[in-house]
Amino acid sequence: MSIESTEPDAIDDANGVTASPGSVSRGIEVIPKEYFAAFVLTTCCFALWGFANDITNPLVKVFKEVFQISNTQSSLVQFAFYGGYFTMALPAAYFIRKFSYKGAIMVGFALYAIGALLSIPASLNQNFWIFIAGFYVLTFGLAFLETSCNPYILAMGPPETATQRLNLAQAFNPIGSLTGMVIATTVIAPNLQVGEFRSSVESKTPAAVAYVENDYPDGLPNFAEEYGTLDEAVGKGLANMQVSDPEVFKTMQLHDLAVVRTPYVVIAIVVLCFLGLFAVTKMPTFASEHPDAPMSEIIGRLLSKPHYREGVVAQAFYVGAQITCWTFIIHYGMELVSLSLAEAQTWNIAAMVIFLTSRFVCTFLLKYISPGKLLSVLAAAAIAFTAGAIFLEGKTGLTCLVLISACMSLMFPTIYGIALKGLPAEEAKLGSAGLIMAIVGGALLPLLQGKFIDELGVRNSFYLPMICFIAIAIFGVRTFTRFEQSESAAA
Repeated sequence: MSIESTEPDAIDDANGVTASPGSVSRGIEVIPKEYFAAFVLTTCCFALWGFANDITNPLVKVFKEVFQISNTQSSLVQFAFYGGYFTMALPAAYFIRKFSYKGAIMVGFALYAIGALLSIPASLNQNFWIFIAGFYVLTFGLAFLETSCNPYILAMGPPETATQRLNLAQAFNPIGSLTGMVIATTVIAPNLQVGEFRSSVESKTPAAVAYVENDYPDGLPNFAEEYGTLDEAVGKGLANMQVSDPEVFKTMQLHDLAVVRTPYVVIAIVVLCFLGLFAVTKMPTFASEHPDAPMSEIIGRLLSKPHYREGVVAQAFYVGAQITCWTFIIHYGMELVSLSLAEAQTWNIAAMVIFLTSRFVCTFLLKYISPGKLLSVLAAAAIAFTAGAIFLEGKTGLTCLVLISACMSLMFPTIYGIALKGLPAEEAKLGSAGLIMAIVGGALLPLLQGKFIDELGVRNSFYLPMICFIAIAIFGVRTFTRFEQSESAAA
């Protein structure tokens, strides 16, 4: 089976990035039949790492309550998760150069499964730090998968249709993300006893009030009218339960951590099945006839290119903004709009649906608008929506926060494409690892925003992603006015 292209996309080489708009690849195969099975198997990886990314986001709020820790401490979940990308991206690129794409993918699966299975001792021992170690190891695996799968997909066919192959494979990433969100909403959130305690506090049942009322001598407030008070009361009630009734609190903690553990054990089994499938399947190697230059030489060449250097920085800001906006939708909904965890997660799902829909719209717009110009417009709109989340009250502010996802939808691949544009194959492979390392923005900025939430409140913490979008807008403007216009002049 082969699929023919009908879109005007092109690529510089099998491991490079999108060429300038206007080149036509009609009638050229997107997925040649000899690579179809390998393409399908590799594309499944995109959904698998999307699942891991988005089932983890709600745990920042869950762990805050279950372990009774601060927002800053609970944000270590994202610090460990996205820090693993930074740690392992370059080793993954080195492994690919020395061995093969298939070998790197198999290593990625193994590390993914080990990290997920660490949820078993973490939950049984009620140990937050084992969870953190598990997330760190799990994303070692994701770094191997992302660093290998993107250029592997690009190489599976004619260079002229490589962008379309990658776009097709990337379409399965949000499907995995949505699956993770749905599992978090339908399996984790409804079965958490901390959620039941929250409902009991809101309805002021005597058992819950007994844990909370000492902190409210004038009686529990009207939570429906006083945004943020419910979340504060739940925190106080759980803290009092931990001190005055530690066995009850420990039983609740064991139950909730077992709920969290279950999907990680299941996904570990799924990942191990894929590891076995890759082990017995013959995959293309795409071995180069000529050895690549030393890594130090390639890194020097990459850093000498302004569009790549600035693209890596912009990517770090983007990933940081994306993870903060998606992670703290939960906090915003629960603390400022008095939603339950499941209700807040529903808004997170809406953000992902908008993100996925907008990606197709923006891909169409790229036929008529240059990447730099479109990136600038999207970043400006994101700044406006972030301002709405900061200054507007209740569900109006939450709606603005969700609509930021429409602006973020094409930022990652657009920045990725701008940064790698025109690079030869050996530079693109290592350059891809640098862009994966930039995912460290998703480790650092949520940790910083968690501290802002503790000290300044949820609403004011969103000045942080606003700064990120300003940086992305500057990169977009520089791309349009410097890089793209100079190309047009050269042409």
